[in-house]
Amino acid sequence: MNGYLDTAGIERLGLKSVGENVLISEKACIYMPEKISIGSNVRIDDFCILVGDITLGNYIHISPFASIHGTGGGSVTMKDFTGLGSYATIYAGSDDFNGGTLTNPTVPKEYCKIISGNVVMEKHCLVGIKSVLLPKAYMYEGSVLGAMSLLNKKAKPWSVYFGSPARRIDERNRKTLEYEELFLKSKISNMGVKIENSNFTT
Repeated sequence: MNGYLDTAGIERLGLKSVGENVLISEKACIYMPEKISIGSNVRIDDFCILVGDITLGNYIHISPFASIHGTGGGSVTMKDFTGLGSYATIYAGSDDFNGGTLTNPTVPKEYCKIISGNVVMEKHCLVGIKSVLLPKAYMYEGSVLGAMSLLNKKAKPWSVYFGSPARRIDERNRKTLEYEELFLKSKISNMGVKIENSNFTT
């Protein structure tokens, strides 16, 4: 697909590991690639930023302008069938804004206080446009975060969260699991299926 790195280009990134059928935009920025693992059937679109300790599973879409920061002592894990909407951001580390120390990466660490914690999205989790996950956020299987929301806690399984800070507003349909089973049994993934150039607008 035009605009995405070819196999040689992906190899030159020096990723920790990478699977098959992976599309990474030529306009995406990958920092500290030796700490980044990417599974199979993953698409990373234009102007995305990935930096630090990141593990991506299979069948994942990172929409344009989304960013994942596995830095500050924390890591980010996105499991199978997850996705980030445009401009969504995940932080595994953040400066402490309460004062008392200095902030930002131009200052040596001994003068700063970093709040860090692993961020996890289990299978079938989605994060909407312009939403933010802060350190220690944990989305259990099937949970979703609506557009322009902020999550800094645990999201219950198969639940819909919305707001800043996010709160649970609805239950999500678990029929997704039936489709996953049908899809995996169909052996489509073993036939070299191409990743479609469709929009992700959760």
